Amino acid sequence: MRSRIFAAALASAAIVSLAYAAAPVKPPAAKVEPVTDTLFGHKVVDNYRYMEALGPDTISWMKAQGAYTRSVLDAIKPRAALADRVSKFTGSFGLITGFVSYGGRDFYEERAPGSDNFDLVVHDAKGTRKIVDVAALRTANGGNPFAINYFLASPDGTKVAVGVSEGGSEDASLTVYDAATGAKIAGPIDRAQFGATAWTGDSKTLYFNRLQKLGPGAAGTDKYKNSTADAWDLKSDPVPVLGTQLGHGPAMKPEEFPVINVSPGTPVAAAVSINGVQNELAMWLAPVDKVADPKTVWKQFITRDDGITNADTRGDEFFLLSHKDAPTFKVLTLKAGQTLSQATTLVAAEPDRVIENIHAASDALYVMARKGAYTELLRIPAGTTTAETVKLPFEGHIGEMFSDPRTPGVTILMSSWVVAPAEYAYDPAKKAFSTLAVGTRGDIDASRFTVSDLEAKSHDGVMVPLSLVQPKGAKGAQIALVEAYGSYGISELADFSTRRAAAMREGITYGVCHVRGGGELGEAWRLGGKDANKHNTWEDIIACGEDLIARGITTKDKLFIIGGSAGGITMGRALTTRPDLFAGVLDLVPAGNTLRAEFSPNGPPNIPEFGTVTTEDGFKNLDDMDTIQHVKTGVQYPAVMVTTGLNDPRVSPWEPGKVAASLQAAGSSKPVLLRIDEQAGHGIGSTKTQTDKLTADWISFIFWRAGKADWAPNYNKP
Repeated sequence: MRSRIFAAALASAAIVSLAYAAAPVKPPAAKVEPVTDTLFGHKVVDNYRYMEALGPDTISWMKAQGAYTRSVLDAIKPRAALADRVSKFTGSFGLITGFVSYGGRDFYEERAPGSDNFDLVVHDAKGTRKIVDVAALRTANGGNPFAINYFLASPDGTKVAVGVSEGGSEDASLTVYDAATGAKIAGPIDRAQFGATAWTGDSKTLYFNRLQKLGPGAAGTDKYKNSTADAWDLKSDPVPVLGTQLGHGPAMKPEEFPVINVSPGTPVAAAVSINGVQNELAMWLAPVDKVADPKTVWKQFITRDDGITNADTRGDEFFLLSHKDAPTFKVLTLKAGQTLSQATTLVAAEPDRVIENIHAASDALYVMARKGAYTELLRIPAGTTTAETVKLPFEGHIGEMFSDPRTPGVTILMSSWVVAPAEYAYDPAKKAFSTLAVGTRGDIDASRFTVSDLEAKSHDGVMVPLSLVQPKGAKGAQIALVEAYGSYGISELADFSTRRAAAMREGITYGVCHVRGGGELGEAWRLGGKDANKHNTWEDIIACGEDLIARGITTKDKLFIIGGSAGGITMGRALTTRPDLFAGVLDLVPAGNTLRAEFSPNGPPNIPEFGTVTTEDGFKNLDDMDTIQHVKTGVQYPAVMVTTGLNDPRVSPWEPGKVAASLQAAGSSKPVLLRIDEQAGHGIGSTKTQTDKLTADWISFIFWRAGKADWAPNYNKP
């Protein structure tokens, strides 16, 4: 075994050294070891089941594939200059995320212009300073990538809880800092991946979700089961308050995540059950001062059947976002102590408007709604039931919003396809927004682009929204890249992305196909791409591609698609359904083996979205969306680049590995590349450098496969 691994390592090194000396030799094909399952009378053959163990041979094969891919991409001569342009462009932005303000202090994560990392920053009367300096953290740990996964400031602004993880693993440890001095108060606490959820009103106790400690030999699928909601006084060890094995509190299943929510000034606390990736919540209420008492009786407030996906409070007022009998969502309101049956509708559903979120401030309830990909902001003054429309700084989408039920107004992070994000504060007294002096807009000129809101007719006649950004004045067939996702009800909206913008600046026409399974048009749109309807997701992106060709915007030899994670289902099934339609596919950290996904650590939490092979309907649906089960020998598939990070906690690396192996074994004449980042995970927590490198790689891949002059790999020129 050791000799084989050593030989593979030498082979990988040889591949790199040959990058410009001669065409690299492709690594050996993945070995085939068929395993046959019979599920509900159907035989399912899996040629690469052994990869799931991620044993030494599999890792060695993957690393050799990654080295080969690196040598091919590095042999594209213009790529080096492109990578430099991408780095300078993304480095021109000072990006802000997570802005909140408590006790006279502003907290936010910032990746300053030229920085490789997001740091935690606080601003107050004494100035601006870093609470968590990720660059310093990396230097102290041999340069390994680290990232802030979350932070939660206390209601009085004196403390901040921060979760930090290494190498894209998202396996965060939790530490609490003094916001005035930056000194560590308590921690770190391990197994805090899903974060701090609330502080008590006096800012002395922190509530957070903690994963169970796995014993020797525990199954990987147990990782996210039996977690607890813990209370931490920052002086002693955290104490579990809610959980499936505590013998008190609301009854929950092992795969449900218990969370405690407390809002300043609200007399009750909420115990929330999050069922994996399911959007609908279950919630129980108890007096806010009785949360930690094991004898506390938690009174059920909402069930998942009530269709509540979000909630906020202001004093004794509750505001609930619901899709029950309202596919585009409505807002309900009631008082603490009332039951859901006593709630009244504060904002009714409208067929052409989707309500996204609700935020309570002292002066009003602010409601984020959408028409198409663009935000509409509503304001319902406290004590009234009348909604007024708030004029936004420009047409775009609000990516984040902050409000405090004790203070007036809201703060928003807003951008658009070609407009860089910026923070704006709304003053209800002036009825106007002002720009906050945080962040840097960077080197983007919206006048260079044309934005179009189109529709494509899908296979069943349904019109699918298609957002398109083209270079201004573009004529004739263009190199076009279409992005799609299509799961969990997640919407792809008019938000700015440096990754997208980098491609646009290189002359690529960029489309976003708002496929079913997403939430762009509400709950019915989500359900239209779920379970037995999942096929609509990839049928929709196929329709978007055909539409662009029919309009004369592109051709089959210049049309590419991109998607990742659950969007890998969309990519994999689009390319296996219509291999003739695309010049290339960028399949990023793809969920490509859905029949086996539930046997990975992150599989059980995803069962509410995709189903389980233990039921006949679940098996049929998962089989239909499984990429590797639809790869056929002898079919000429488009060129494909599959990516993964070896520390990925969301889509285990063996899934992308199986996708690449299956496509390579099909015998297509076009390249199938497996790109590996050994120090990354799902992309969450990747450094700017890692993301820039990936962006340069897939732009280079597109130009190469589109036949752009000088972009083919050249192994004969230094």
